[in-house]
Amino acid sequence: MGAAFDVVKLHPDAWMALVGLGLVNMAVGFTMLGRRRKLLRAMLKNGRSRKILAGLIALRVGVHGLLGVLGAQLEGTAGHLVMAVVMTGATVGLLWYDQRVTFRALGLPLSPSVSPTLSAPVTSLSA
Repeated sequence: MGAAFDVVKLHPDAWMALVGLGLVNMAVGFTMLGRRRKLLRAMLKNGRSRKILAGLIALRVGVHGLLGVLGAQLEGTAGHLVMAVVMTGATVGLLWYDQRVTFRALGLPLSPSVSPTLSAPVTSLSA
């Protein structure tokens, strides 16, 4: 959702798809994160997540302000696509970092454990 502003600037009718993706994201979050509710609560309550949100908003406003001062407003498709990719990358990177720090604070494993049945070698089915 970090790129939502630029996607809507490029395609004004895309807001419906973004709302749909947001609802799917919420539904998956509530159903698949059943075991990780402690992590989710910790991430939503800590000040680091709020700082990340404020930082992303400041980045967006700062980049647009800087481009405005330089006289290089984002108007074309390519400019909005680049900004969308940058904002998405920044969002994913910062939230990945926040999740890792929260995992360590809660004592959760950083990598998912592999099931023994899934790690067994696949045998050939040739006759």
